[in-house]
Amino acid sequence: MKRNALALCLFAMGIATHGSLTAPLSAQDISWKIEQLTLDSNEGCAIGDMNGDGKADVVAGRNWYPAPDFKPRPLRLIEDWNGYVQSNGDFLMDVNQDGRMDVIAGSFIPTEVAWFENPGPEAMRLGQTWKRHLLVDTKATENEAQLMADLDGDGMNEWVVNSWNKSNPMIVWRFIKSDPAPESKAAYRLEQVVISKASNQHGMGTGDINNDGRTDILIGSGWYEQPATDPWGQTWAYHPDWNIQGSIPMLVRDIDQDGKNDVLIGAGHDYGLFFWKQLAPKADGSLQFEERIIDKAFSQPHALALADLDGDGVDELISGKRYFAHNGGDPGGKDMPEINFYKLVNGEFKKSIIEQGHVGVGLQIATGDLNGDQRMDIAVAGKSGTYLLFNMPAISKR
Repeated sequence: MKRNALALCLFAMGIATHGSLTAPLSAQDISWKIEQLTLDSNEGCAIGDMNGDGKADVVAGRNWYPAPDFKPRPLRLIEDWNGYVQSNGDFLMDVNQDGRMDVIAGSFIPTEVAWFENPGPEAMRLGQTWKRHLLVDTKATENEAQLMADLDGDGMNEWVVNSWNKSNPMIVWRFIKSDPAPESKAAYRLEQVVISKASNQHGMGTGDINNDGRTDILIGSGWYEQPATDPWGQTWAYHPDWNIQGSIPMLVRDIDQDGKNDVLIGAGHDYGLFFWKQLAPKADGSLQFEERIIDKAFSQPHALALADLDGDGVDELISGKRYFAHNGGDPGGKDMPEINFYKLVNGEFKKSIIEQGHVGVGLQIATGDLNGDQRMDIAVAGKSGTYLLFNMPAISKR
């Protein structure tokens, strides 16, 4: 596969670094170097040290890309389906506890969740694909996307699945430590917990939405409240407090520092990126929010991320257009892709364009220091291609 590098160094009006720098960067201190790794319809990506050399590598669908050259190496074979690659996210975990990061992935329609075993240095050098192992057959289809999040605070992530079908139950899969499987030596199995049969809907997030100290689950039609005790032994109360075909993730954070957690959310298949400011509860105890528009200039902000891009210790919001999310059938679906970040300044989100016309988002936005310069970089994969966005010093204008 030929590596296609767009040597675009583009001004991003106020972006920058991870918090390791000695001082925050200003708009004059930064530009973006955009590098295309491949062009296919894969929409998942992750950042992690896959080969144990201490550098951040990129995983994206069929390939992994080792630092520092990020040239594609084979990882797995994935079928195409109806304009999509039959995978809806890449997640990293040392499944067999051999000290090497493996890849866990599910699919839109197929029901199996598989893990792909890191083959080690020699097989990586030879460009071998990674062995596929079945983690669980969920028996569930119509899967929009997944998240890995520690819901119960025990230090182990859960596998949280979102379905676009409202009638499907809300399901969480727990990673349970187990005796190693004979073939793959997997040290974990997935155990199903039905949170509730009440509702599902496009859109998902996790966080303490009601400020009781416990992590809840958000979906497009409302939220599930984690019980005070025994969260895996009972159903969770469902609160239909909103209705939107939401982004994945929906982000829970106290944005305005008033002691109540707010929500950052995109309309996954329409125009609209929003800040939901949490207000005092209604008389009946249900949550209520004041919706504030962050951006309506592009459609399909399907994926969101938070990262400290300018080194001031405060995270910025990153999002952009998911290109051809429904094969162009959504409002604005055939518009050109773009990716942006938003900084909260005096209570308002200020937009900075990272790139327009080439780089969009897919189902995941990954952030990390990809080149060891202590600046927070971005990796995205979507139907406009897989890209690295390097956070660089500004080009001197003479």
